[in-house]
Amino acid sequence: MSSASSVFLAPFKFSRFRSVPSISPSSPPPRCPVVCRSGSPQPPPSTDLRFALHDALESSGFDASHARTARKSFVSQIQKLSVIERETSICINRCVDLGRTALYIAAEDGSLVSQSPNPLPVDTFLESLDDLSMGYCSHYNSSCRSSRENFLESIEKYLYVKKGFWRSMAKNQAEPHSLYLHSVLTHRSGSAVMLSLIHSEILKMLRLWGLLDFDVEIFFPHDLPGLPRAYDKQKSKESDQPHIMTVQMLLGEILRNLKDAFWPFQHDGADSLFLRAADAANCVDKFKGFEDRGYRLASAKAVQHRLDHGVWTGFRFGDMKRALSACERLILLTTDPKEMRDYSVLLYHCGLYEQALKYLRLYQDTKSSSPQNPLTDSLSNREEHAAEKLMVRLNLIAMEEGWTRSSYIRNFPGNNSEPW
Repeated sequence: MSSASSVFLAPFKFSRFRSVPSISPSSPPPRCPVVCRSGSPQPPPSTDLRFALHDALESSGFDASHARTARKSFVSQIQKLSVIERETSICINRCVDLGRTALYIAAEDGSLVSQSPNPLPVDTFLESLDDLSMGYCSHYNSSCRSSRENFLESIEKYLYVKKGFWRSMAKNQAEPHSLYLHSVLTHRSGSAVMLSLIHSEILKMLRLWGLLDFDVEIFFPHDLPGLPRAYDKQKSKESDQPHIMTVQMLLGEILRNLKDAFWPFQHDGADSLFLRAADAANCVDKFKGFEDRGYRLASAKAVQHRLDHGVWTGFRFGDMKRALSACERLILLTTDPKEMRDYSVLLYHCGLYEQALKYLRLYQDTKSSSPQNPLTDSLSNREEHAAEKLMVRLNLIAMEEGWTRSSYIRNFPGNNSEPW
């Protein structure tokens, strides 16, 4: 083994944001502070965005304290994002600990479905992520430094061959472990965005330790079988630009994958998520065959029956709690105003009409205050028509006497006996 690699055999354990020491191995390694140099942080999310999920769960006797703590920690991370940092590559961002943020997402969702008295041990999985980076050091030798390409290739071989990480094609509730960082670290199988995150975290740690001294990007694959790969930024091509993963894109992709997987209305993959839920609420005009329409009505009634009886999750029926949770965090991330519209239609199905009307109005207000492009595609036109019908219905409900009396009128799951 080369002298360069022998540095990493010191008896102490590296932790996050530590650098390789230039002093004796017995001395504690100095911390490398993470400094944000990319502009002022974004203002904290408006306090007017009082979300419904945690309050509704607690009103039914469900202990949401761990979920609230994880959400608060998630918000503390994304509040560090400046406008510039949001568009910064995940390989060089320094303001937000992306691994920690992804684990807070997993911690909240885990508390929603497990009802465990213990929260997800975030720090333990962060150590696992650091150990993965540390493990590369024993794989590192002088041949890896013969060229930049060989160095990056050696990292890929370490991650995808030696450690056996592979890309899962599943994006549904049947295989949720590929969508959460702690599960990916455990099972070695993950979505493209999770593998991109792990790859970028290894690169950032190697940079902190002085092994990586040139600019690198992660090539995010848009094809199904592709794996995220690192490449020398100096040799990038114009065609690589659409494949660069920024901080905002990564966090948004993680949450949208969860939203897609756990959306309660899984029929008709050709429609958008919103249209599926709006169709179940009879807010979409369709003139299809009786067999197709009958299937849609049966599916909608099945979901509604489960909601009425406090069952908010089930195979092929999505998971209302985790779908709501994903929507709420996407709204906090301010990725797209349509997230408020999608959140609204889920709240409608939960019987939370007042909150549904509030967020649908927020969506329309945001849309009207932004520069508008003419709606030219059929899907967007159908979505807007369905949103208008939903608004009319919610306004009619608002005019009915006593509709505001109830805080949470559906049976949110408390001590449900159905296994999650």
